[in-house]
Amino acid sequence: MNENSENLPNGSSGGTGNVGIPNVNDLNTNGTNKNTIVIDNQPKRRVSIISDPAHEGRSSVGAYDNPAYEQNPRRKISQTSVHSHTEIGPVRRKSILVNAGHDKESDDGSLHSYDNRPYRSSALDTLNAKIAQHQQSQSNYSSNVEESWLYTFCLKCRGEETTPSWEPPHWQKLFPYPLCPSFRQFARILVLILIGVLLWITAFVIIGDSAAPGGQLFSLVVLAVAANFGGYLISLTTLPRLIGMLLVGILFQNVGWTNLEGDFSIVTAHLRKFALTIILIRAGLEMEPEAFKKVYKTILKLGIIPWIVECIIIGVTSHFFLDLPWVWAFLLGSIIAAVSPAVVVPCLFRLRTKGYGVAKGIPTLIIAVAGIDDALSVAVFGIISSVMFSDRGLGYQISQAPVCIIGGLAFGVVWGYIARFFPEKGDPYVVPMRTIMLFAGGLVAIYGSEEIGYEGAGPLAAVFAAFVSNLFWCKQGWEVEDNPVSTAFEIFWMIFEPILFGITGSTVKINELDPDIVSVGVGCIIGAAVLRILCTAGIAFGDRLNVKEKFFVALSWMSKATVQAALGPVALKNLDANATESEKHYAYVVQTIAVLSIVLTAPLGAILISVSGTKLLTKTRQPQITEGWRRSHRPSIRDISIIDEEEEREDPEIPEDKETADNTQTNTHIPPFTLSSYNK
Repeated sequence: MNENSENLPNGSSGGTGNVGIPNVNDLNTNGTNKNTIVIDNQPKRRVSIISDPAHEGRSSVGAYDNPAYEQNPRRKISQTSVHSHTEIGPVRRKSILVNAGHDKESDDGSLHSYDNRPYRSSALDTLNAKIAQHQQSQSNYSSNVEESWLYTFCLKCRGEETTPSWEPPHWQKLFPYPLCPSFRQFARILVLILIGVLLWITAFVIIGDSAAPGGQLFSLVVLAVAANFGGYLISLTTLPRLIGMLLVGILFQNVGWTNLEGDFSIVTAHLRKFALTIILIRAGLEMEPEAFKKVYKTILKLGIIPWIVECIIIGVTSHFFLDLPWVWAFLLGSIIAAVSPAVVVPCLFRLRTKGYGVAKGIPTLIIAVAGIDDALSVAVFGIISSVMFSDRGLGYQISQAPVCIIGGLAFGVVWGYIARFFPEKGDPYVVPMRTIMLFAGGLVAIYGSEEIGYEGAGPLAAVFAAFVSNLFWCKQGWEVEDNPVSTAFEIFWMIFEPILFGITGSTVKINELDPDIVSVGVGCIIGAAVLRILCTAGIAFGDRLNVKEKFFVALSWMSKATVQAALGPVALKNLDANATESEKHYAYVVQTIAVLSIVLTAPLGAILISVSGTKLLTKTRQPQITEGWRRSHRPSIRDISIIDEEEEREDPEIPEDKETADNTQTNTHIPPFTLSSYNK
């Protein structure tokens, strides 16, 4: 051993290189030279410490037993340190690791030396070493399990519990978390199953064979449950849930597990209208009037002009390439031009929570425009379908547009004004009463406008009823992002979403698809989407968005889903028994292209939003986190704030400690630590 090792003080461990070298005080000094600590069987390395003169003031400052571990007086430990740097002690000593020859080992133990005193490891030392290695291997195995893909996948499936939960004894031993569901999740699933079974028994007693296994109502319930499960599986891949729901519907139809045609199609038509009402009311609740006034030009410009462009492109291409009459072509265009908030909201939320695009309100701008876009699509579709499927005169057809627009706006304003006073804002049951009242008003608007022959008025009425109601509720103290009525409609959508997309998928029969219609339809959809993206990026001038942000906004509006699922099969359902074969063919083409638009653009749009958002948007260091009733934390138009990009480059941070900054500046002349300097 190096002669400097004699200077090793008592109680020191000799730096980091003394693996397997026991402390002097731990050795048995009775002459047997036996010890009771674990001796590693690996080759040992001797340690030599360069002796530096001790700091002159060491005895007066802390009286450290081991000068080698005294602190560096030239560096502050952390920003929160309050002690003086010069009062800590001398610079930390350096150690040199010197390779030594292997000591000869015998069967009885290994002979080592420490401080020129030999000692021999006993059989107990070897046994303890093996036990320690076994425990280390078990720890490594547990760590490997936690780092495995299965553990990560299961952990992703488990949501965080915000409240304490009870579970039976030994539950974790039988069903370890997260590889198995927690007791709360198991109990929740069991309760839902029991509720479903009880409701099915009741329906079977009341309805009869239709609710029995093999009946159409039973098939619908099974389809909805399976679609919900399929959406859950797809959501684990970060794709929208509706993709899995749609695929489950297509699977059930083509395997022969469901039959929703015939008289039961009336039930599915009503379910679509219920789902459409929920979609429109949610769109209205997303818009906050005060913020709308500030950026209404941007919203209307980016919402209406690209919609018109895509509608015209779909109409023209479907007329010339799919041989649809002009009225059928623009009916299809009004369906395809709608943007789906169900696709863009989850993707934008993930970007928003990470801080991408928050400063300029880009996520909330996209959501607001999508709501207006959907309302416009449904209103235009209603006007065109009223003209197509009505046998009234020319005057009635001319009056469609003004009556639908004025009548829809008037009904929405009146119903929203009524919701200002009824129920009274201090009523303890104000939330459920407002929810039911708004939902009932939307249903009356949808069904009533269809009954009087002005189908386009209902969607506008539903949107503006929610919009005006939200205006007065915000003045009474509610917020757009903390609106319990919006949360209630999110729950409604959770129920109707698998029903809507499951039914839509069940309308696709793969063996009956025309390859020519599919190929041409795909081309029309892609061409219209590309031109809409270019149009949106081109007209987004004057909004203080850079080129990357303009293209991201345009990419976000290419996803289709909710409106296409709700309106795609409507034309085929509206045909009566006297419809010609040509009309049935046109309706079939409209339905097929609508479903194709969902299958193509929904997953592609979700992927593009998630991937391009991190590349095209500016990330803020302190993303906004929304709390309250709105558990989904959906972006709201209330957050839109188009500001100069230069103002966002410097984000507020915790002020830097002046003492740390000065100390860092002082230490700039000290050369960085290198291995060569360490070995000198």
